[in-house]
Amino acid sequence: MPKRIHAKPYLAFDFGAESGRAVLAHLQSGVLTTKEVHRFANEPVEYLGSLHWDVARLWFEVRKALARLEEVDLAGIGVDAWGVDYALLGERGELLENPYHYRDRRTEGVMEEVLRKVAKEEIYQATGIQFMPINTLYQLFAARRGSPKLFEAAKQLITIPDLFNYWLTGKAVCEFTNATTTQMVDPVKRTWATDLMQRLELPVRLPASIVEPGSIIGTLLPGIAGHSSLAGTTIIAPACHDTGSAVAAISARDGTAFLSSGTWSLVGTELDSPVITPDALRLNFTNEGGVNGTTRLLKNVMGLWMLQRCRQSWTADGQSYDYRELTELASRETSFRHLVDPDDESFLRPPDMPAAIGGFCSRTHQPIPQEPGAYVRAILESLAFKYRMVLRNLEQVSGKRIEQIRIIGGGSKSRLLNQLTADATGRRVLAGPAEAAALGNIAVQILATKDASSLQEVRAIVDRSFPAEVFEPLETDKWDQHAERFQQYCGSIYTLG
Repeated sequence: MPKRIHAKPYLAFDFGAESGRAVLAHLQSGVLTTKEVHRFANEPVEYLGSLHWDVARLWFEVRKALARLEEVDLAGIGVDAWGVDYALLGERGELLENPYHYRDRRTEGVMEEVLRKVAKEEIYQATGIQFMPINTLYQLFAARRGSPKLFEAAKQLITIPDLFNYWLTGKAVCEFTNATTTQMVDPVKRTWATDLMQRLELPVRLPASIVEPGSIIGTLLPGIAGHSSLAGTTIIAPACHDTGSAVAAISARDGTAFLSSGTWSLVGTELDSPVITPDALRLNFTNEGGVNGTTRLLKNVMGLWMLQRCRQSWTADGQSYDYRELTELASRETSFRHLVDPDDESFLRPPDMPAAIGGFCSRTHQPIPQEPGAYVRAILESLAFKYRMVLRNLEQVSGKRIEQIRIIGGGSKSRLLNQLTADATGRRVLAGPAEAAALGNIAVQILATKDASSLQEVRAIVDRSFPAEVFEPLETDKWDQHAERFQQYCGSIYTLG
């Protein structure tokens, strides 16, 4: 039970790749209750051949949410968002350009160029981060070459959630968990990897100072709060990386793996220290920062992005389905007819996802799906097979047996995918909470304001308030029969060696 009951609620802003939300939470008698006070779309914008985030629109939505809470006395506000993308500030603290979207094509071929300058073994030893072409390290390398004058004009670099914290408080810092996704942070010293940056001629003066999750950044600027009850509200850095917040909400260690399921799937476990070994490098695992000095040893998988893009294509063609309808159609399809590697480069940014899936099937001498249900079945089964592969590699790298999987995030609402994951891996699956990122954001705020005395205690509050649904593995032998075939299809850009 918490040390004391706090009458004031907490506010979490949780930005995802498709949408954002503002969640108000009350802690009373050891139980957390939440209410979504605002939800909004997060749609990238394309101009002059480049893809950007519309952060001005997102800031407008933040202000709209705060305006709805002008009579509420808050205990704290926290922001979490996606990783790798960044914002550049000028000499007056102004935003120099709309931040690039990680799927923008400017990083094509850049990772290979960087690796010709500094060996991948050296980069991994310095950062412990998985090699992905979208990482900030390669984005900055591309920016320095493509826009040298703008790059020179920049006085400070912060990541996306840090940008909103800056606009809320006027203070520019980089929160640790999100900073680690840049592939420019020393995971042991928990500081910027300045030697690596210098070798790649990236200015070490740019990144703002790193702060730990749970730090008080400042108070809400008077110009935003006005004379409302929001005046003087504390702005707290949770785990500002959305997956860091999601994992903060649950226990995913000592035999339990987490699977943060959304646009991306992140499969890993929580450890007390990073694992930077030849095996971890060979299998391309990442050591992202966690709360309370922990490390999240994990691997990124493409995730439900494929399903989201298929749905967009069908809608554009006049076939409108919601996710429940698509799952129902998939459940009626024959198993294992079409399998793809979710991490194949062809699925990273295709103009037509169904065509990309059909192309992969054609190249690998499989029948091409004909109906939406078949495409959805292919995506979900392929994800489950990929989770199986990553889970086995995780056991090898961590040296720990995984007994069960905790699926969190929006994807945890897919009961079909949860069951397929249990079947493919042969492990019990605990599904939920779906809003884990917002809950973890709030959990760290509760710790920062001393409404709970330990990470264990605040996780127990979340578990008690949002019980998980259990899925036991069934018919695992059928998955064993097709596992080798699936493995033959995998040769992704996200695997080194």
